[in-house]
Amino acid sequence: MKNFTASAAAQAASGILCGSREGIHTEITAVITDSRKIQSGCLFAAIRGDNSDGHAYIDQAVKAGAGAVLGEEIPEGLPVPGIRVDNTRMALQKLAAWYLDQIHIPAVGIIGSAGKTSTKEMTALVLEQKYRVLKTEGNYNNELGVPLTIFRLTEADEIAVIEMGINHFGEMDRLGKIVRPDTAVMTNIGTAHLEFLGSREGILKAKSEVFRHMNPDGCVILNGDDDMLSTIHTVNGKEPVRYGIENPDVQIRAESVEALGLEGMQFDLCTGKESKTVTVPSPGIHSVYNALAGAAVGIRYGLTLDEIALGIRKYKGLPGRQHIVKGKSITVIDDCYNANPSSMKSSLSILQNFKGRRIAILGDMGELGEKAETLHREVGQYAASLNIDRLYCIGKLGKQIGEAYASESGDSQQNVLCFDSKETLLESLHELIQPEDIVLVKASHFMGFDSVVRELENF
Repeated sequence: MKNFTASAAAQAASGILCGSREGIHTEITAVITDSRKIQSGCLFAAIRGDNSDGHAYIDQAVKAGAGAVLGEEIPEGLPVPGIRVDNTRMALQKLAAWYLDQIHIPAVGIIGSAGKTSTKEMTALVLEQKYRVLKTEGNYNNELGVPLTIFRLTEADEIAVIEMGINHFGEMDRLGKIVRPDTAVMTNIGTAHLEFLGSREGILKAKSEVFRHMNPDGCVILNGDDDMLSTIHTVNGKEPVRYGIENPDVQIRAESVEALGLEGMQFDLCTGKESKTVTVPSPGIHSVYNALAGAAVGIRYGLTLDEIALGIRKYKGLPGRQHIVKGKSITVIDDCYNANPSSMKSSLSILQNFKGRRIAILGDMGELGEKAETLHREVGQYAASLNIDRLYCIGKLGKQIGEAYASESGDSQQNVLCFDSKETLLESLHELIQPEDIVLVKASHFMGFDSVVRELENF
């Protein structure tokens, strides 16, 4: 990070300096919230969480080498500078916004109901063909993770690619104040987080909060095939850039799309002036959309189509996100990091294109509110319309998928089985899985289906 002092941090975070005055002008080396990961000279930010309170670890952090402390309660006699604030999370957000101003580089915000992480990865790979890029790592896409991502920036970085995730109104407004994107990419508006946002219209409204904080000369890039995003005609007086496959009026378009099985997808990237054949080493039509979004950002920042194609070709699937895993005798599509109705359908459509016995192991999807049962049944009905050979469902809501599949397909026994728990499924796997099977594993993160993937890796 670009070092700053405790004195400057207190001013930026609207905090009060306390503790030792010695060292208030010493440069801070990092911002850390986990007392187990303290670096010498860092600022330790004490966060109150659901299960622990970082304030209880201030002494431990200082003994481990923290050079300053940010928190709502600063112990008397603290031997390093302390910054007392009303709310540590909000103070970190203010500090991150200030810090990003010191770096003076453009930020690309990646927003949407599904595909954010893969789009972020492809966008960063594209931009890395010309720039030094810092990107969001892991699931650091919320009101705490975004500031911590920004604090990793250094003066050597040239562009930041920041994933921005929300599930409540007002959250994107706060993230927007931190990031103030030069470019905002929206991948789609699906049905994730309906429990809190009410409807797809509500989801669009919540995600659009980012627009009020964009760079005045900024660029909005939208999926031109998404019906909700098509309702956005101008942002801050400017027309968005659109990408897509079906809409003939988009500026950046995929033509001659071809599925390559395990090798991914191939398409012609067309801009109206030129075209380039591009290979995405990830299966599914959604991978083409993610690549198009990355290409649109690349064009925005002056990359050639050759550079864009090279960056996309370097993409590797992430664990838990439609990651192809080769077991001893089977192939596993590990998509267990999270799930919503649109991503569940997308993964099922990928499965049907593989050769071999196609099996889907599906579980509950969270945060769908009063429409949860209906949306799970819609997934089951969709699965019945595909070439899926076996469907194994887990959980109370997962059972709705299985029942709808059986009702729609007319097969109540042979091809669909429902399990009360993940453990009962694991006990039966050796009876259910055969060599050469293709197995999709997908559910919301709280279902813990990564253990199912680990077990299947041994098959």
